[in-house]
Amino acid sequence: MSSEEKHPLLELFNTFFGKHWPVWVGGIVLGLLNILLFAIKSPWGASGGLTNVGDNLYSVTGIFGEAVVPVSQNNYGMLVVLIVLGSFAGALFSKEFALRVPPRGEMIKGFLGGALMAVGATVGIGCSIGSFFSGVPALSGGALIFTAGMFIGVILALKYLIWEMENKPGWSSGKSYTYLAAGPGKGQWQIYVGMVVVLGVIVLSYAYAKSNPVMTWFILIAGLMGLISQRSRFCIVKSFRDPFMSGESQGSVGVIAGLLVSLIGFTVIKYFGIGAMGEAGLRARELTWVFPHFWAKAGIGGFVFGVGMTVAGGCAVGTLWRVGEGQIKLWFSALAMVLFMPLSSKFLVPLVDGVLPQSAKFRHYLPDYLGYDGAFLLIVVLLGLWYWFVKWNERTGKFSAF
Repeated sequence: MSSEEKHPLLELFNTFFGKHWPVWVGGIVLGLLNILLFAIKSPWGASGGLTNVGDNLYSVTGIFGEAVVPVSQNNYGMLVVLIVLGSFAGALFSKEFALRVPPRGEMIKGFLGGALMAVGATVGIGCSIGSFFSGVPALSGGALIFTAGMFIGVILALKYLIWEMENKPGWSSGKSYTYLAAGPGKGQWQIYVGMVVVLGVIVLSYAYAKSNPVMTWFILIAGLMGLISQRSRFCIVKSFRDPFMSGESQGSVGVIAGLLVSLIGFTVIKYFGIGAMGEAGLRARELTWVFPHFWAKAGIGGFVFGVGMTVAGGCAVGTLWRVGEGQIKLWFSALAMVLFMPLSSKFLVPLVDGVLPQSAKFRHYLPDYLGYDGAFLLIVVLLGLWYWFVKWNERTGKFSAF
């Protein structure tokens, strides 16, 4: 082998980590992994895991005395942690990890955005993953309402950010700092640390293999989800925001691809009752990820969450993989979600539930009204219209701010 030739393994490594992946590739793979999670137990979600992390934090500090399930025994608590670790590994392998400290105003927006996402997710019973990326393929009518509310929240928050940029630029300006970045031809240490992280994830998954095989799967899948999200820059807020800001459609196309793949898999699982135990289990399988939030709770929660993720600059999964990359603004967002989700669940949600009638917070399963054919077709048509719009807008710039 000549000095100019590269080892096949090195070529393969560079293929995965030499440049970012197309978002649609990330969306498809994440959709397939979401189907696998559902086939094993239940679909992808983030708010439940973040709440579990927060519950444990408050329990350890003695602020709340209630017994909580340890993160190490909670599937979704571990899923959140492993998405961050997977993203960390992806950033290290590509030498993209760095501690990026933004101006103070941006960190404040990160924290405020995270707090709003916490409120939106707890009131709406789900975040941009649970009540959108998993909820829509689960054929939930409430998920469609959550999505509509989230869209309105994104548009209004984007208008505010544009106004701030034009009229109050000093609010978010200032010095920013970067530490531990890999310079040109340097940063080999990041690859070695990445190898240690991957080895640690494998050992951790093996430790659960006999006592909790479901957790083993959650650990491995979540690690892959974090790595794939980081490499493809998969982010829900980008899919809603970018067509109206820069006109770009790549983020939207990636999310649409992931939704379509998940829709096919989820529909098959629900229609055939894969994993159901008896008649009662069949109905429970159908109603998986169909939350009792139709219509008001979903609309309110989606709107608040949409505002929050736009202000923060990251949705649920976008926040987590950016935490793994070292983006400090999103560390503040994640911290706010961990702190405020338990508080909102404990104090705010009971107030909202007490005000809203049962008719504004029930499970709405689309096949109960449209049949499986009608529900599936409705989602496909909506995804098709979204795809047509973002591609048309990318060409014309009709609704783009810049």
